[in-house]
Amino acid sequence: MRKIAFIAALLSAVCLSAQEINCTVTVNSDQIEGSNKQVYETLKTAIEEYMNQNRWTNMTYAEKEKIECSMLLVVKEAADNMYKCEMTLQSRRPVYGTSYTTPLLNFKDNNFNFTYQEFDRIEYQQNTFTTNLTAMLAYYCYLIIGHDQDSFQRLGGTPFFQQCEEIVNACQSASMESIEQKGWLAFDSNRNRYALINNLLDEAFKKYRNYYYEYHRLGLDEMSGNVTNGRARIAEGMPVLKEAYRARPATYVINTFLDAKAEELVDIFSKGTDKEKKTVYDLLMDIDPTRQTTYDRMNE
Repeated sequence: MRKIAFIAALLSAVCLSAQEINCTVTVNSDQIEGSNKQVYETLKTAIEEYMNQNRWTNMTYAEKEKIECSMLLVVKEAADNMYKCEMTLQSRRPVYGTSYTTPLLNFKDNNFNFTYQEFDRIEYQQNTFTTNLTAMLAYYCYLIIGHDQDSFQRLGGTPFFQQCEEIVNACQSASMESIEQKGWLAFDSNRNRYALINNLLDEAFKKYRNYYYEYHRLGLDEMSGNVTNGRARIAEGMPVLKEAYRARPATYVINTFLDAKAEELVDIFSKGTDKEKKTVYDLLMDIDPTRQTTYDRMNE
């Protein structure tokens, strides 16, 4: 009964606070010399307030139920109120019956570029493009919520991924500097904001998203009661990753999954049976050979 109550609370999230996200923002301007450093403190505060104080859904979250995440902005160039940055976003959620939090997103955006003047108000208006910064932040808020919901309910993140898609569409037709367009355009890269949300809403990846749910709810959340069964459930579904990769080797969504989960998979299966280790290791090396050093630790 306690488990049912726990899941029901997380799914309905009916409690005290409207906001869904608790994001800590860091702005690193070490590469920028001789500029007004105070602007970066102002920017950090403005982004945190925008992400944490806006209401992004119709659901209501208690303080302890907010989605924990962090955002790191590394400023590469700054001139005439135009900022060229790299952004790393991480989000996580608790695993039932443990003190462990599992990573849901570990995403790097190399084209987080925007115009900003100190003390500019960062306001999001749904279905209306205002600035590239507000659009990118809204996109990532919905991406965070979508992954969180997918981890608790089959395809539960769909309405939030659709919000991401609407933002992408609006930005593709919006008037902005060419440097700000990077990340939104279909032909720009197969590893950008457009490509990721296109994958997530593609029928071809529905099996992957179902596995994402099974990985968390039927795998990790079951481990507090039975580690062996939870680990076996995760291993059982992993061929879905290989199927998706084989069908579309350039697919972005599988890369983002492994960016978040590679270390966790090593931790899980280093304690598995020899058969599980071999099966999982071989599969991961087939689809993600660049992380061989990480996966080798599974067999130590």
